[in-house]
Amino acid sequence: MTTIEHLDESISRLERAAEQLRGGGLTADAAASLVEDCAALASQAAAELEQLARAEVTAPAPGQDTLL
Repeated sequence: MTTIEHLDESISRLERAAEQLRGGGLTADAAASLVEDCAALASQAAAELEQLARAEVTAPAPGQDTLL
């Protein structure tokens, strides 16, 4: 799975969790656990986004070469 695909999956999971939380059908313990899972997932997604951004910065733009 590529990083972009993994990020898309993370977004989908966060959206589903938000729907569950808004629905109000969870117990307090289940909601707290879901919020903790979301925080971990969001942290992981942020790290992946940072990694992608750094990779794009280090890669030269198309048609641009490194000067010697």
